[in-house]
Amino acid sequence: MELDFSVLLPRMSIFLTGTWVTIWTSILALLFGTALGLTIGVLRVVPCGPLRTLAWSYIFVIRGTPCLIQLFFIYFGLPALGVNLPAIPAGIIGLSLNSAGYVGEIVRGGIEAVPRGQWEAARMLGLSYLQSMRLVVLPQAVRNMLPAFGNEFVTLIKESSLLSTLAITELTQAGQQVRSATYASFETFAVVGAIYLTLTTITGMCLRRLEKKWSVA
Repeated sequence: MELDFSVLLPRMSIFLTGTWVTIWTSILALLFGTALGLTIGVLRVVPCGPLRTLAWSYIFVIRGTPCLIQLFFIYFGLPALGVNLPAIPAGIIGLSLNSAGYVGEIVRGGIEAVPRGQWEAARMLGLSYLQSMRLVVLPQAVRNMLPAFGNEFVTLIKESSLLSTLAITELTQAGQQVRSATYASFETFAVVGAIYLTLTTITGMCLRRLEKKWSVA
């Protein structure tokens, strides 16, 4: 078998467009997922049983069902209830909701890793529960969360390939288009895999630097 990567050169713009879509959809999903996951993670440890149960139930459902099914439910299922979302917003919402379930558990673990004495010291200083959480516990918990956050972001970049099932032209869908035009399957997906590897490697390096900086600070 002879490999010919030169057939891909005229279509590099398709790869670049797909890569850009993968990057910004992943970033948006991470931002929304982190915001929601932070709320869910805090609710997992509040001294209120119903709220803890509500947060636990959300995590239980999200972690117990495939991300692909969640995307299909939002894009193909919600129209049955009269909710029609374009593909890209539906995809970002689906990835965000999925990521929030995992981020919620990361936040819970980070908070519970903070020594109990920190809570007691904050309360003895007269801080309320919310003030203790915001000013004392969360800043320390974030350091505990950083490695897991890094893994979640890398996972999110790879899971963004599922957006191709909604006909969104992210990197995997771009690869499908190039393969259909050139019939060079090996070369096309070797390039797509290399781009994903580059994105996840750069992300991992940036997060490790951030971890190191926070551990010194």
